[in-house]
Parts: sequence; C-alpha cells; structure tokens
Amino acid sequence: MNAQRILSQLMQQAGGGQRQKAGSGGFDVKSLLGGGALGMLIGSKRGRSLGGKAIKYGALAGLGALAWKAWQSHQAQQSAPAEATSATDQPLEQLSGERQETRSRGILKAMIAAARADGHIDAAERAALAEQIDALGADDELHAWVEREMSAPLDAEAIARDADSPQAAREIYLASVAIIDDQNPMEKAWLDQLAQALSLDGEMRQALEREVHAS
Repeated sequence: MNAQRILSQLMQQAGGGQRQKAGSGGFDVKSLLGGGALGMLIGSKRGRSLGGKAIKYGALAGLGALAWKAWQSHQAQQSAPAEATSATDQPLEQLSGERQETRSRGILKAMIAAARADGHIDAAERAALAEQIDALGADDELHAWVEREMSAPLDAEAIARDADSPQAAREIYLASVAIIDDQNPMEKAWLDQLAQALSLDGEMRQALEREVHAS
C-alpha cells in the first residue's frame, strides 16, 4: 500500500479534484476513506452524512499548509525566539520519497483512530466494512492494513511515535480534528489524549482547531 498516494488523492478530492484511481488494485480512494468504508464508520450511530459534519474536507485538502499556518500564527503570538525547523519539519506537501510516505502513513492511522474514538464498532459493522473494501477491489495488502488499524487498541502514544517532527504532530492532530465530532465527549477525550501525547500546548491546539473550523 502506498500511503502517500492514498492521502494525496484524498486531499486532491477534498479540494474538488477529479476522482482518480490509486495503486495496482485500482480501488477508489474517496470511497475507502470518504464516502465508503471509513465514512460508514464515521456516520455509524451518529446520523451524520458526508455532506454534513462527517469529514471536514476543507481541512484535509490543505492539511500540511493549514497546520503550518496555525504554527506561524502561534509563533507570532509568542515572545520567545522562533522555533527552529529541520529537513523533516516541513509541510506534508513539501516532502518527498520516504519522508512523505512515513508522514502520510501516520496521518492515515490517526484518521482511522479518530473515526473509532467513539467506540461504536461492532461485529456487524466490521463485516460490512470488510465487504465494502472487497467490493472496491482492494488488494490483500490494503485490506490487511485497514483491518489491523481497525482492530488495534486506541493508543495515542503509539500514534504520536509516528510523528517525526513538530510539524508532523500538528498535521496528525489537525487531521484528527477534521474527523471527530466535537460534540461527542468520547471523541473530545481522545483529542485531549492525542494532544498530550503529541506535546501540543493549549494555544497550539486552539490555533489548529481554528484552521479546521474555518476551512
């Protein structure tokens, strides 16, 4: 599975791009992570639709740039010297190769965890998810990866370990905010755990959340 290609096409679609196919299996990325399998879990037992609050596509479309903008806004309000950046501490869209793949995989894992944060995944939903992924023509690698992520215990510390830089941490948090229902106490509690694991302070969280809700 090419995580970077999946996330890249999801972001393109979020920005109003054309529907495209990704990977040798030819599965539809938007169906998998938007209107189909993941969207089904996000909407489960919540009465939400993709036309409503299910996924804040505007935030996902500009994921790296919005997280970077939030950081710049946060830095402008600080009296301390500007935080130094490294080769990996760049917006997702500016990375390439293995760095972009690693960042993308971490963001996708965070999105799936956010979709599961309310705890509403039962045997029937899991079976329906597997059936829908099969119907999309997903290959074995993709199917196994999604199943592992759906089955893994929710672990904010494990997701935080995928962040290779402060910018990666900000992107992971922003993507999670774009997925969760901020009126659900369990999902808000998950965001609190994730922010702590990612070492994001309250002001940085607020800056990221503002970018999501304004997008």
